[in-house]
Amino acid sequence: MLAVTIESLPGYEIQRVIGQVVGTTARSRNPFSEGVKQLSGMVNPHVSQALVKWREDAIAKMLDQARRRGANAVVGMRFDHREITSSWVEICAYGTAVFVIAVQDGSATNARRQR
Repeated sequence: MLAVTIESLPGYEIQRVIGQVVGTTARSRNPFSEGVKQLSGMVNPHVSQALVKWREDAIAKMLDQARRRGANAVVGMRFDHREITSSWVEICAYGTAVFVIAVQDGSATNARRQR
């Protein structure tokens, strides 16, 4: 399944717009339990990998929701985050679920536009 931050997919035609989809994950703001800091208090050198994983978790949940609703792509994907409490933060991936088909060449799209 495709997930892109742009509003269209070159080489594909959007056949149906299904609607907004959201994937969220909540993470503790405790830097030790999330692996951001080591017990020595030093920043964990793997923190950037953890941040990427948390975003990937949110994307996976968003794509699962899109798939369950009959989509095969998500366009206009964005990230957001917010504090839930002083101890928790939410990471959110959202976009528009669509059903797309591959366009064989530009002539099919051009023919439809000329009608």
